[in-house]
Amino acid sequence: MKYRLIHRTKYTYDGAVTVSHHLARLAPRSLPGQRCPWHELEVQPVPVGRGVHLDSYGNETAYFEVEGKHGVLDVIARSLVEVLPAKHPDPRFTPPWEQIRAACQLEKLTPGSEAGAFRFSSPMVPLGKEFADYAAVEFPPARPILEAVLGLTQRIFKDFKFDPRATEITTPVAEVLKKRAGVCQDFAHLMLACLRSLGLPARYVSGYLETAPPPGKIRLTGADASHAWISVFCGESAGWIDTDPTNNLLPSERHITVAWGRDFSDVSPLRGVTLGAGGQKLDVAVDVIPVDEL
Repeated sequence: MKYRLIHRTKYTYDGAVTVSHHLARLAPRSLPGQRCPWHELEVQPVPVGRGVHLDSYGNETAYFEVEGKHGVLDVIARSLVEVLPAKHPDPRFTPPWEQIRAACQLEKLTPGSEAGAFRFSSPMVPLGKEFADYAAVEFPPARPILEAVLGLTQRIFKDFKFDPRATEITTPVAEVLKKRAGVCQDFAHLMLACLRSLGLPARYVSGYLETAPPPGKIRLTGADASHAWISVFCGESAGWIDTDPTNNLLPSERHITVAWGRDFSDVSPLRGVTLGAGGQKLDVAVDVIPVDEL
């Protein structure tokens, strides 16, 4: 599938901002199953300085600096992306999960030990007995890793209600576990906490999910949104495999990967610091448009 992506972020400030510095992670990644032949970032007011680099996780990160009094900051990311069908191994024939855990603790450098960097706590994903206990029913001895991961994906999907009013961006994972409600970011953080508390490496993935309007309705401009899911290391042969606990599925052509890291704090689409302003209003609009609809 080919998509045209438009992600617009607009800050309206209560007062005048004189200087602002920002980092944007809005460029889709180039991966074996995903190509991004074109991406541009438009910023108004026009920055006095800007640059692009790869962060420690390989995510394209754009820096820009705006000087001069302004009351509005408008950032529009436009991309063309092609996503290929994903090929997943038979879950029954993936390694036992304990084998993956052991491989990620080796002292010599291997794909497993390198992946092991994602088995520790992070700013928004703590480790804890409560998370390990929640996941334990899906991880009996010697169960194949992907079977167990899919079981946990399904369990979170069934046990938790999607409710945007239940949480905020800073709601702790432990509270999400108690409330049994949240949004995609919460479910991703919860699943990461469960897997890492068992000693397994897993990373947070940010991106987009193609959505379709109800039958007979037109696609509304700006009605899509960013999405989040996770990726689990399933051994040297299978590698990293994505899973989406919000929708209880393995991502394929409808999921578009932008960035990954330990948790949301590593992949925030746009963050920055400002001098002046006071309060601010944030508006975000996203369009994921299949190219055959253009």
